[in-house]
Amino acid sequence: MIPVPGFEGRRIAVFGLGRSGITAARALKAGGALPVLWDDSVSSRMQAQAEGFDVDDLTVADWSGFAALVLSPGAPLTHPVPHWTVTRAAEAGVPVIGDIELFARALAALPEGERPRIVAITGTNGKSTTTALIGWVLQQAGLTVHVGGNIGIGVLALPDFRDRGPSGPPAERGQEADLKVRDPVVYVIEVSSYQLDLTSSFAPDVAILTNISPDHLDRHGGMDGYVAAKARIFQAQGPDAVALVSLDDDRSAEIAGALSIAGRHVRTVSTSVAAEIHVDKGVLSIGGEPVASLSGARSLPGRHNAQNAAFAWGAARALGVSREVAASGLMTFPGLAHRMEPVGTLGRVQFINDSKATNTDAARQALLSYPASFWIAGGRAKEGGIEALRDLFPRVAGAYLIGEAAPDFAATLGATSHRDCGDMASAVQAAAADAAATGQPAVVLLSPAAASFDQYPDFEARGEAFRAAVLALGAIPAAAS
Repeated sequence: MIPVPGFEGRRIAVFGLGRSGITAARALKAGGALPVLWDDSVSSRMQAQAEGFDVDDLTVADWSGFAALVLSPGAPLTHPVPHWTVTRAAEAGVPVIGDIELFARALAALPEGERPRIVAITGTNGKSTTTALIGWVLQQAGLTVHVGGNIGIGVLALPDFRDRGPSGPPAERGQEADLKVRDPVVYVIEVSSYQLDLTSSFAPDVAILTNISPDHLDRHGGMDGYVAAKARIFQAQGPDAVALVSLDDDRSAEIAGALSIAGRHVRTVSTSVAAEIHVDKGVLSIGGEPVASLSGARSLPGRHNAQNAAFAWGAARALGVSREVAASGLMTFPGLAHRMEPVGTLGRVQFINDSKATNTDAARQALLSYPASFWIAGGRAKEGGIEALRDLFPRVAGAYLIGEAAPDFAATLGATSHRDCGDMASAVQAAAADAAATGQPAVVLLSPAAASFDQYPDFEARGEAFRAAVLALGAIPAAAS
């Protein structure tokens, strides 16, 4: 755990006792603060009381005595309307912050020479894979790496900055490195737009923006607010810090241009246009010079994963890792569950779990990864449904629809072969039968292009349901195939 200093003896309101909230409360308490907790869930409040926390109804509390409100990223800061705690905080002149801001303040409290390096990743799609991939590459280079934030472990639950832990051999350093590694400890942090809205001093040494497409617009008051939230990852970076930004979408490219005009150290990444770090037909090039082929990276199929690899390469090089070690790390990355994850084979049919594809941009990348696929899609549709994927329907050998979105998706698919299967098990069974009937190598692809909440608590549960249905058919698990 990372204790948060600066609030010793002061009362801090903490609303929302999910993973980030309860971890923030623990970190504040460890730093000497007096956190006062509240949550709409009775069970969450009881668990906090069992841990010895002060749990008090913030609806009737005296807010004049609070030094800050630590708000769960799940509670709206501004849109559709501010959460009631935000209103109470504003009335009392209490600043509203989140767990990433607490992390930043704990880091800033260290003497400059003792601070670990920070790599932060945000974006609409690909940020979790990029985060895990960077962590893997840096570990292979011999650095001690802690990965967390919006992925896996809450950022304040990561090991204390002062606990260096067992370090591996020093990272190999290249003469072209942008930053010198003063200490072989790196925190690799995935940050969401919700978390970025609640921070002002977070200053990563390497900040990455993978891409921007419409998402969570209700929480940011529209596209402009969403873009502004993503851009906050760069706001507090120092002059020696590196910004890695995609040129593959217009909004990210605009941010890259604005940062360059402001004199920031920007390195551009692309799989489609000229950029400093470029991937074309699986070949990674730096400044036009080929440096690595991604053809051997089994866990990084498709153009979107090529982009993820380019960001990982750029981050590793910025931290002094040599070209050879960075390339080797890309080749050996084992991949993440529910993100273009091979789960098994049955005869000549391969089953791919891309349950994390909760929007059309993510599903587009999955569909582009195969010349044809038997596509399982559906769930709780987002605005526009799958209309944005119409140009890819010729790649759909058959669509097998589940959940609330099935009727709307069916209407959009039109003459493209499809059927309403209702549930996951039925969809897997139907898709597998049709794929096997071709007598050729085929792919059954779960890439829903929709949220999971109509049938599952989250995309992980949906992906596990897909895995279970595949194995129930007698498929050989991917690890054994």
